[in-house]
Amino acid sequence: MDLSIFERPRMLIVGGLLTIVLYVCFTLTSWALFPGAYWPTENYLSRLGDLLYSPFGGYFYNIGCVLTGVALFPFFLGLRYWWTGRRPVDALLLLGQVLGVLAAIALVMIGVYSEDTGAPHMAASATFFLLNFFMLATISLALLFNAAFPKLFAIYGLLFDLSSFAISLTIGGPITEWYTVFGSLLFVGIVVIATHRGEGSQRS
Repeated sequence: MDLSIFERPRMLIVGGLLTIVLYVCFTLTSWALFPGAYWPTENYLSRLGDLLYSPFGGYFYNIGCVLTGVALFPFFLGLRYWWTGRRPVDALLLLGQVLGVLAAIALVMIGVYSEDTGAPHMAASATFFLLNFFMLATISLALLFNAAFPKLFAIYGLLFDLSSFAISLTIGGPITEWYTVFGSLLFVGIVVIATHRGEGSQRS
């Protein structure tokens, strides 16, 4: 099968794996280097990158956000692999890809403008989480209508997205941010797994 570069599953798989590994590793490193008390129920993730609170460890979190955002580009572009040939479904997935790329840019900006910069960071963070919500909704819905994609994986994406929105309206606070970010990383992981399985079935 002659696939364009954006249809090749390896592009999505590598981008997705790098996204997870880079963010988790740099976040844990910055947490280990945080000089004071830090806990997810009391502190937002961005506090790890605040150079006033963590002059050394903060650089690790901010660099991690930039690298993770860059790694998301091949992941979202690689979702072209899951196009079906049906225009409504593919248009919905394309919209999700565009939103995903924009969210990736916003994540890079979170790393560039750390928490201690104030308004620029808040704008980048708000933009990222807003785009992330609509991205998850559109991509999960498009994949739900794809017969080749595992239905339970797509349903997870939708249910997680709705639960994240509900928690933000009810509980709020730092734990909501942690739930949203790491739940989104889990979504990236299950898409990688589904793509790897799909690639294997094509070879067999």
